Amino acid sequence: MNASPQAAPSGEFRKGWKVLLAALLGTACGSSPLPFQTAGFMMGPIQQEFGWSLKQLSFGVTIYGVLGALLAPAFGALADRFGVRRVALGSLTAFGLAFGAFGLMPPSLLGYYFMWFLIGLVGIGSTPITWSRAVNLWFFRNRGLALGLTLVGTSISAILLPPLTVGLIAQFGWRGAYPALALLPLAIALPVGLAFFREPRPEERPSELNAIGADGKVALGGLTLRECLAGRRFWILGVSIFLVSFAYGGALVHMPMMLKGKGFEPAQAAGVMSLFGVSIFAGRIITGLLLDRLWAPLVTLPILSLPAVACFLLAGDQLSFGVAVACAFMLGFASGAETDLIAFLAGRYFGMANYGRIYGSLYMVFGIASALSPLAYGWVRDSTGSYDGILFTAAAFFVAGGLLLLALGRYPPLNAPPGMAPMPVFREA
Repeated sequence: MNASPQAAPSGEFRKGWKVLLAALLGTACGSSPLPFQTAGFMMGPIQQEFGWSLKQLSFGVTIYGVLGALLAPAFGALADRFGVRRVALGSLTAFGLAFGAFGLMPPSLLGYYFMWFLIGLVGIGSTPITWSRAVNLWFFRNRGLALGLTLVGTSISAILLPPLTVGLIAQFGWRGAYPALALLPLAIALPVGLAFFREPRPEERPSELNAIGADGKVALGGLTLRECLAGRRFWILGVSIFLVSFAYGGALVHMPMMLKGKGFEPAQAAGVMSLFGVSIFAGRIITGLLLDRLWAPLVTLPILSLPAVACFLLAGDQLSFGVAVACAFMLGFASGAETDLIAFLAGRYFGMANYGRIYGSLYMVFGIASALSPLAYGWVRDSTGSYDGILFTAAAFFVAGGLLLLALGRYPPLNAPPGMAPMPVFREA
């Protein structure tokens, strides 16, 4: 491989900060955090108005998550082929319009499910599938930190959305809250994305990402999706993602209902939920810095043990405000580590030539697990009158997911398949 001299680490941020800002805001206002961060607060007013069960309400989130997850590889492939700018900004626009239209939902359970279906159909391109591809192409030596900063967007959402959602519901009702929240993607993230978000040209990319193909042209190295599916690392990572995402997704969505069942007022619950954002922020930045310096699975194992402790503390009939805050911090810190790791390891183990397809496939696992999880939490609560059973299961899943990552082994050589053989697959830039 021929490569130009490496740029200084600070040069990556000097060249890529505008794209990083656009990716951060796109992540914060996209379809990854908004539905999940607001659903728990919308469930109460919607249940009060229509009388639907928590299981029925949770199934809407499941429809959105499963459909979006199934479409993730397709959106990733579109980003690989046509570039992330068109895919990300087009999806962000469509998601904002669909999310705002939730306020027009008819008083029908089928109508409720259709709105979630619509969000899943158009919104998945406004998730880290697209934003992280661009960041991975602008950064290499500071990739962990850059991805952490990008995904800090979900931390910002987690901090601001709970009190904002509660306030909007109190002021305008749940129907008015949805279009007000839709202004976040449409009026904040979209204009910045139109101004700044793009992929780098070959000469702007970090030299570590560039190789010379057989035809003498600069190309990106990496595996095809088929080659990934034939190797063990993809499946190890996929199972770990499923376990941790299943454990976490329902805990986030149902946390307000857990707190309500233990006597917390809505304002108190919103305060606790805001701690998710602070802890996710800390988890992303600290984990990102460590990923650039240490072996990623070793970094992640102790972090994923924290939410297992939180799940045990959340079980039972009594919960003090201080313990609830500690649980929120532990869950959020671990979430920041896990989601950063998916994007980091997809690029580090499998290369960038087909990153969208590969990451989209891993995100499909993440999305399906996150979608099934709230349904499972709601079903256990409706069936047993308690969240304890699913919380104990989630604790085991967190630890198992962290242990599995240790089987990934050492990073493969740059631009080579995980088998360590120097046989890069090239794709024209």
